[in-house]
Amino acid sequence: MPHSATRDDDLIERFLEMMAAERGVASNTLQAYRSDLCAASALLSGKLGSAGPDDLSVLPRAWAALANASVARKTSALRRFYGFLEEEGLRADDPSSALPKPTQQRGLPKIELLYGSGLRATELVSLPRAAVVPDTPYVILTGKGDKERLVPISDRARRAVSDWREHVSPSSRFLFPSRSGHISRIRLFQIVRTLAAAAGLDPAKVSPHVLRHAFATHLLAGGANLRALQAMLGHADIATTQIYTHLDSSKLVAMVNLRHPLAQLNGGQLQRSD
Repeated sequence: MPHSATRDDDLIERFLEMMAAERGVASNTLQAYRSDLCAASALLSGKLGSAGPDDLSVLPRAWAALANASVARKTSALRRFYGFLEEEGLRADDPSSALPKPTQQRGLPKIELLYGSGLRATELVSLPRAAVVPDTPYVILTGKGDKERLVPISDRARRAVSDWREHVSPSSRFLFPSRSGHISRIRLFQIVRTLAAAAGLDPAKVSPHVLRHAFATHLLAGGANLRALQAMLGHADIATTQIYTHLDSSKLVAMVNLRHPLAQLNGGQLQRSD
């Protein structure tokens, strides 16, 4: 094996040891880092550790056929690697500014999860990165009052999260990270309103709580059991869940007036008395 490749291997191992020891990065995340860094080293003929900005221009061309999310993941691994080398004095500069900055689509998975699971805003923004698993149709979370509950997640929401997670650093604790931890409820509110406006809806009438209400009322209208809905929403008292039966009562009245045989008698007398 060439000496330069051996040097890359040594630097990569030191980087991974630091990520494991100082930042507690999970083993599967470390393996992903190793794979991306070793692949980049091979593309650079074993000169990853000493590569300059011009050398790194090879990488975007090699990644041209990859999905945007994959490029974002590889770029993230390399930025952390070069940041580590500079901090440790193993090189004098950080060439990662030459790496591509793929556009990341943001917002949709938050909407999908709000409407596709009925999560509270606080529960949503604090979800761990690994909370939603592609082949598991539910998530177990600790909600209001420190009570655990099982929340079903729609197939569409799980697919959206799977796509989104490719944009999130493997070292991130949260699914929706920010510089200080996870995004805030206020930021989520802003995102939802921005997306509402982009969809041609009145932003003043759309919020995270409105989407949670929509989840509940639409399930109830579709025939969901009230007790099951109570469990999914995390309501301690079923009386709180029963509010959704009142919200839907106008539709029931309209249906009776339209379909009940007595509504056809006496020129619609039932409708007038109602």
